Amino acid sequence: MNCFRFALFVLLLTPLAAWSQDNPQYNKSLADSLKADERGMKMYQLVLLKTGPAAIADKDSVRQIFAGHMQNIGQLVKDGYLVVAGPFGKNDQQYRGLFILNAKNKEEAAKLLATDPAVKTGLLAYDLLDWYGSAALPMYLPYSEKVSKKKF
Repeated sequence: MNCFRFALFVLLLTPLAAWSQDNPQYNKSLADSLKADERGMKMYQLVLLKTGPAAIADKDSVRQIFAGHMQNIGQLVKDGYLVVAGPFGKNDQQYRGLFILNAKNKEEAAKLLATDPAVKTGLLAYDLLDWYGSAALPMYLPYSEKVSKKKF
């Protein structure tokens, strides 16, 4: 009976041991530069952009505000804060798009969002959540630029 228990114990531990083995492709300097934890992940701020409370009838003003929104997105990317962004399709929840911000906490993320003209004017509002994801996520945007035929 003791041999059976020992064999069962070893059998149960084998997947855990295999799961926790060192990664032969691990690059410490890259992981450190991206501030990765031992799982290769880190905390980000997930921003769900949604229709805001403001209603601006003047279409030229709205166009200018959203041009500023796009410029602000570019600046956040350039400054290393914005690692993912994109719009949603039509939906019943009034969600317009998302950002994943490389920000330390919600307070820092809120300060970054306050620089957006569409948020400032109330055309966009947002929900903010802590999100734990791959520390390599900032590597996404440089490759995104290489597969886009047109600039927006």
